[in-house]
Amino acid sequence: MKLSLIFSTILILLCAWAMACCGGSDDQSGTLLPSGLQLHAGDVVLRLGNSMASHAVTALDSQGEYSHTGIVVDSCGVKMVVHAVPDEPDYEGDPDRVKMETPEEFFATSRALSGEILRPTDSVAASRAAAAAMEAYHRHTLFDHRYDDHDTVSMYCTELVTHAYHRAGVELVGEERHHISTPWIEVWCMFPSDLLRSPFLKSVCLIRPANEETHATVKGMAEEEME
Repeated sequence: MKLSLIFSTILILLCAWAMACCGGSDDQSGTLLPSGLQLHAGDVVLRLGNSMASHAVTALDSQGEYSHTGIVVDSCGVKMVVHAVPDEPDYEGDPDRVKMETPEEFFATSRALSGEILRPTDSVAASRAAAAAMEAYHRHTLFDHRYDDHDTVSMYCTELVTHAYHRAGVELVGEERHHISTPWIEVWCMFPSDLLRSPFLKSVCLIRPANEETHATVKGMAEEEME
């Protein structure tokens, strides 16, 4: 059974590598983000991606609903999402790094199958965490392919979010880490799903495709947040 799991994981990672080399679609004309949803600085956003790399994350995480995460920031009065992401270059030669983009782009249908918005219970800490994430973006922090959260020279997605809140005095997750072992890498790391279990975050919006029945509920939740 263990060998079968390892083989399946290897196959998924190989497919993800192949797709990354070939490049993905840049069509971001559609978004899953509900119209009118008000985001707050410090909100934690999660998405389930549609790439093979995303499937690799959820395959490795037995409790994984999502494969990627980021944090909402206020950039000159405009809400943006800062996140550490691989294989999404903005131009030829663009390194894997901490990026900033609109929430609509983060939840673009070319990248996301579903998502969720988590809101911190402490608004002051939320603002401080958003500022810390902006610092990571402005210093051109690279993506951490070693998935080592013991330093901040480079960061992976969940590391960026938890580090930002650590700077704000809040520990979103405990010290437990997931042990991942493959022929290419052996690490102890955090998954986006760990954020769902944080007592400092509450879910305010589930994001699903418009053709699913749950979308009506999502829009209702979004309207409540606007009141």
